[in-house]
Amino acid sequence: MKVFIYDEFNPQDTAMMQALYSRSAESVEVHAEKVKASGSGKFMEKFYVGYGHASIADCGSTTIFIEGVSMLVAKAVQDWPLYSGQETSSRYIDMSKQPLVDPLGTKESKAIQAKWMKFYTESQSKVEDHIKSKYPKKDGEDAAVYEKAVKARAFDVLRGFLPAGVTTQLSWHTNLRQAADKLALLVHHPVLEIKEVGEKILSSLQTKYTSSFSHKLYEASEAYRDLIAKKYTYFLDKEYKNDFAFSTNIKPAYLGKFKDLFAKRPEKTNLPNFLADLGTVTFDFLLDFGSFRDIQRHRNGVCRMPLLTTKFGFNEWYLGELPENLRKEALKLIKEQIALIKKLKTTKEIAQYYIAMGFNVSCKTTYALPATVYTVELRSGKMVHPTLRLVAHKMAKALKKKFPNMALHADMSPSDWDVRRGKQDIQEKK
Repeated sequence: MKVFIYDEFNPQDTAMMQALYSRSAESVEVHAEKVKASGSGKFMEKFYVGYGHASIADCGSTTIFIEGVSMLVAKAVQDWPLYSGQETSSRYIDMSKQPLVDPLGTKESKAIQAKWMKFYTESQSKVEDHIKSKYPKKDGEDAAVYEKAVKARAFDVLRGFLPAGVTTQLSWHTNLRQAADKLALLVHHPVLEIKEVGEKILSSLQTKYTSSFSHKLYEASEAYRDLIAKKYTYFLDKEYKNDFAFSTNIKPAYLGKFKDLFAKRPEKTNLPNFLADLGTVTFDFLLDFGSFRDIQRHRNGVCRMPLLTTKFGFNEWYLGELPENLRKEALKLIKEQIALIKKLKTTKEIAQYYIAMGFNVSCKTTYALPATVYTVELRSGKMVHPTLRLVAHKMAKALKKKFPNMALHADMSPSDWDVRRGKQDIQEKK
């Protein structure tokens, strides 16, 4: 038995080294020498002839770093079942100095974004003081950790007032095939900024990995992708009689055959994936756009991309966390901003740039049972943003009612202040 780890090669070279296993009984050691002889990046070009190109591209990966784009771009890139990556967190980072993307570029559009940012920036110290008065530092708590926790809580509250046009940065780690498949749709996106980001990424990959991004384009396929992008990119339910709904095609009797797996599963342990064939669970709910980013991170299923509008109102949690005088100011601001946004002469897609992330959006998720249980348990934790945690609790209650004999390790304790937020950081070791 031999085991080798080769991480030093170009992604296309690594992909071809794997592909050659299917056509050659030689060791990867031999293939690695061929890479060195061919020169990095030229191995696929030299050896790729008459092979299923898509499966080769599954075997090579790359990481793309995207900066200075709106929150809407980040959500669009991440709207993919196999997305892996990270993004600037508005729960931990002061966004007050971030540039804004203003596609309309008018005096009116600029003023709307500026008003949101002014409230966000000028309210920080007031909200921090309010938090300290509600949750004074306890004896024995580290002062630096406490201060970080206060700032994090303030960002939790005020991120609701950030317009979606505020800029962020993100990474995207992907295999070459998935990059090509995702970008084939992204370049048709109805929002120009997102379309241009897709085109720029594709152009960069075509230059760097020519052999993997030289796909022939077919007119019929392009027309079909354009239809998908223009008509079905965003999800907007017509109305909500209730702010939460649950449905499933899984019958409780289905679980009987695997009762030991459901009853004996310990905490922090996933259900086996084969249980996905029992059926799916669908949740329809309202959630603010800021917290949608966290439910979107669960991609083992379908999570529709919601259209950000003012239709479903501003999430009450953000307002409830403000001191009374600031709450009144916020309510006045929200009312004025809604009226100003309605006056903008633009499409509903572009209007999103001027809407704050605290507004509720219509969300729809469909997961198989193992993914449902994982999502509910993880997002019920106390470190999760309170608006999403409330939804996770509703999910947990619905599951428990439908499947009473299934162990469900959701944290149903009330959401409250937790100084441990101040420890959730990435720091250099000294």
